[in-house]
Order: sequence, then C-alpha cells, then structure tokens
Amino acid sequence: MRVFAKTAYLLTTAALMSFGAVHMTSANEELMKMAENPKDWVMQTGDYANTRFSKLNQITKDNVKNLQVKWSFSTGVLRGHEGGPLIIGDVMYVHAPFPNTVYALDLNNDGKILWKYEPKQDPNVIGIMCCDTVNRGVAYGDGKIILNQADTTVVALDAKTGKVVWSVKNGEQTDGGKGESGTSAPVVIKDKVLVGVSGAEFGVRGWLAAYNLADGKLAWKAYSEGPDADTLIDPEKTTHLGKPVGKDSGTNTWEGEQWKTGGGTTWGWYSYDPKLNLVYYGTGNPSTWNPVQRPGDNRWSMTIMARDADTGVAKWLYQMTPHDEWDFDGINEMILVDGMEVGGAKRDVLVHFDRNGFAYTMDRATGELLVAKKYDPAVNWATEVNMDPSSDQYGRPQVVAKYSTQQNGEDTNTTGICPAALGTKDQQPAAYSPKTGLFYVPTNHVCMDYEPYKVSYTAGQPYVGATVSMYPPPGGEGNMGNFIAWDAAKGEIVWSKPEQFSVWSGALATDGDVIFYGTLEGYIKAVDHDGNELYKFKTPSGIIGNVTPYEHNGKQYIAVLSGVGGWAGIGLAGGLLSPDNAAAWHGAVDQGRAQGDEAAVVGTAGLGAVGGYAALADYTTLGGQLTVFGLPD
Repeated sequence: MRVFAKTAYLLTTAALMSFGAVHMTSANEELMKMAENPKDWVMQTGDYANTRFSKLNQITKDNVKNLQVKWSFSTGVLRGHEGGPLIIGDVMYVHAPFPNTVYALDLNNDGKILWKYEPKQDPNVIGIMCCDTVNRGVAYGDGKIILNQADTTVVALDAKTGKVVWSVKNGEQTDGGKGESGTSAPVVIKDKVLVGVSGAEFGVRGWLAAYNLADGKLAWKAYSEGPDADTLIDPEKTTHLGKPVGKDSGTNTWEGEQWKTGGGTTWGWYSYDPKLNLVYYGTGNPSTWNPVQRPGDNRWSMTIMARDADTGVAKWLYQMTPHDEWDFDGINEMILVDGMEVGGAKRDVLVHFDRNGFAYTMDRATGELLVAKKYDPAVNWATEVNMDPSSDQYGRPQVVAKYSTQQNGEDTNTTGICPAALGTKDQQPAAYSPKTGLFYVPTNHVCMDYEPYKVSYTAGQPYVGATVSMYPPPGGEGNMGNFIAWDAAKGEIVWSKPEQFSVWSGALATDGDVIFYGTLEGYIKAVDHDGNELYKFKTPSGIIGNVTPYEHNGKQYIAVLSGVGGWAGIGLAGGLLSPDNAAAWHGAVDQGRAQGDEAAVVGTAGLGAVGGYAALADYTTLGGQLTVFGLPD
C-alpha cells in the first residue's frame, strides 16, 4: 500500500482521534490489565515495557532443579522457531515459521487443538527471507489474535474460533517481488496494531505501520528514510540528541535518491510508555552492505525512534551507528524502566542492547543519552561513544580505522572485526528484574572478516554487496556466546556465563529468583542471580525461541519453542552445509562474484553464519516442538 500525502493525512487522523478516544482507552486498558495478571502471558515480551519479568514464584532457585517435562507439542515445521506462545486463560496460542501456522490449544484438555489456522502463501516468499523463515509470534487484542505472515499479510483471527476477522497487505506485494517479508511480532497499542517489515537485504525501505484493531484500515505509516511527509518527522519539533533535526533529515544524508532503496527495516520489537504515549523501536541496516556505494550518515537507518502512538509523528530520534559499515541493525528491543538512578538522579529510562556491541541507557521522554558502554569486551570496531555534548562527535561511535570497511574500501577484506554482522546481540530479547535492578542478556561472542563489493539494485533481488565470514574472538576462549548480567546505570557487566555457541533465545527473569534462557544446542537452562547454573534439560532441537511462563490450575509452568534456525542456525535450517546448496545460495545472492574454493563457498554462505556455526550440526538437528516444564505433582 503506497502512503499518500501525509500533510492531509495527519489532519484526517487528528480529526478522527476524538471519535475513537473512548475505544482507544478501553482497548489499551484491557491489555494493560491482562498483562498485570502473571498467570497469563498476553504479549510476546510480557508487557509494554518489554521487561520479560514474571511475578510467578512457585518455581524458585531452591526447587528449580526438580523441573520435569509435563507435555510437548510438535508444530510440524522444520525451520527456525523464534518467539513464543501466548497464554490467555485456558488457551495457549502457538505459532510456527513459514507457512505461519497458528494453533489454539486447550490447556484443560491435554492441549487439544481447538483450532488451526494455516495461511496459503506464495512459496516464492521463502527465497526472499534473508535469515531463515522465522516468525516472532502473534499478538492479542480485543478478542483477536494478530498474525504477521511471511508474505506481509497481517491477519486478525477470532481468538475463539480462528476465523479471519480482517486481513490487510502491509507490503506492496505478497509474492516476494519487492523483497518485502514479515518476520516481526505485531503489538497492539490502544486501538491499533503496529507492525514493521523485513527485507533490507533486498533494498526494502523500512516502515512502521499502524492498522485499526477493529477493521484493519491503515491509521498511519512512518518510513525510516525519505521526506518529512514520509517519515512523519517534524523538522522543528523532532529532536536528535536535544536538537531539532531540520528539514528532510531522512534524505539529506543520502546521495541522490538512494534513500528509496535505503533499508532501515523494522523487524524487531516495539515498546510503549502509556504516560508519554510514545512507541519505541529501532531501525535496521542501510542498503547495500557496501558502505562505499552510499556516502553519508544514511539517516534514519540504525536509529532508535520515539513516536506518538496516535499519529506516528516522531518526538525524538537517536542514530546509534551513522553510515553503518558492518550490518549492525538497530532493531533490538527497548526495555523501559522507571526511576533508575543514573548519575545521582532518578530517571525513567530506555535501555537498548544494540547489535553494534554498545548498550545504551537513555531518558525516554527526551532522548538524552545517559550511558553508552560496550557489553562484550571483544567489541573493537569503535573505541567508545562520544559523550561530550559540546563536541561535534557527540553521540557518535569513534570508529577504529583498521576495522572500517569504508576506509579500507571495496574489494578489500577487513579482518578481525568484533562483533560480527549478527551483533553482540541480535533480536533475542533480554530480561529485566526489578528485584535486582539488573538486565539478563543473551549475547553473541563472534567476530568477522568483511569484504564489500559493488552491486546493483533490482527489485526483489538480493542487494547485499559483502562477503562475510565469522568465528570466535581471538584469544583461545573458543566460546561463541555469553549470558550476562548488566548494570545499565553504570554500564558494567556484573557477571558473564560463557556458552559454546551464541545464546539466541529470549531470556526470562522471575520473582522466584530464577533466570531462564535456551542454547543453540537445545538446552533450556536456569541460573540464579549470580549466574550459577541450577538446572538444564536438552530439548529435541536448538532453542532460538523465548522462554515463556504461565500458571494453570494453580501450578506454574515454563514453556519454550525449540527448532534450530534463524541466522545463527541457517546452515542447518537452510541446508547450506551442503556445498551444492551453498553454491546455489551464492549464485542467488552474489551477482556473479566468485567466492573461492568449496570451503570458502560453504563458510561464507548464509551471510557468513554457515562457517561460523558449522559445528552446531554435531549437537542438534531440525525439529519444531513446544516443551512445557513444571514441578513434580
């Protein structure tokens, strides 16, 4: 759907706001009230603040060692299973990767399938999903289950029957012809469904769209790049680090009309502050991966955005990685915490663990930058983020020339960059515990070599322009992941627990003083507040899903999807460990560029992840399953 003239559109939206005010308030209050009930899990991240904290406390650090499998459910899909189920009353809603099947399971009747929804989608969509056919889960609001399909169709299903209430195209095409895809979990805020788009590796210009929860009609659409009318930016009132951004800030740091294929897609998580009425999210990498082809800061890719929930108009922006040279998408979740003491003052903050390896603590009302520190010691592409407001470098990372793919140039292999393109943390969401005041973060401990090369844009075709290989940081540690506790007020790691592979699952903190996460080999693990391992169990496949709590009939349970895949597991999920399949992948992506011998072809497939995670095949294999754990009866 093409966006139309925004000036007239905003006036129309404003005129309609008063008409819908009563419904907006009630819909918002319904979900907020439901989220306060710890027995249910009504949002993918638990609440609007994205804390992933559960007030359930039957499972404690003393008895968690007694957990046992209570039941399991196969999704029937053999690709990467991100996200997690929703639990509303006596019903659990389980989703799967493409073809994006949704199941409603009766918790009162041995998980009986109450209904099943399996959309019919063009199989061409599979080929334009860059990093596996993942889906990060469904949303709930006003008696509807909202699904963001791979083909960008957004569907509202009756939560009781599974029947389609409404359906809308979020992208321009549903056959993959524009390279647009849907992988993110929607979120319901007030009377709207907010949903983003994937496809920066195909030159898709990112956006966040808001659809009316009642009927699916478009309420507003905010692009990441473009003129002010497209980005919904007020040149005088929208700020970046406290200063107005000025006219057409979404075009004037691009060369010519490159912003039209500029990336900045929005496939991560979305949070909401009801007091400020602001929605927070991040935008992804600019297109292409070859920085030499797109001079300038490439605003507003790689940016934290704070937008008015009713109109979409941006209040403040912060670009974390200007002129990205490493594919450090900024889409990771924003976690909202009230009253954090930072620098001797109480602040209502936003905390963001970026792919670029820096963790940011910001005043979420103003966008003031409070803390920006590395949360993995291996990070080397920049020395620091400049924190001096009087400097012309304020807020900018200080890039190390040795690791600059821009400075080293096209057709030069820049080696030893840390982190790798998949970042110190990708979309796998962290958790925050109000009991400890700490954040529990699943991380990647991976470095890369990165060689950019010239590519041309064709709609619906890969627009990457870089050869990447990945490996653990030098020094002999060998581990590719850590699970860490982070103090966001000080910008310090409190403790770090090494893992053999990246920790690609979403974390969960609980009132029982237990923190849960999953591993790529397939273990669900429980640790205490000091990082001591209390429990582990190996599920049938690698875990890239998010650990989910609920209570039913007076008993607490822990659920998790296993099913290896995602970017880290694309070698297994996409069959790219096979030299023939890896060569075919390169043939589709590399625009004729030769990649070397067979080992190099396999090692650099999957945008570099296949070689880095090849050993994962020794520990797990494909399979989609929900496993539910509980204490002995």
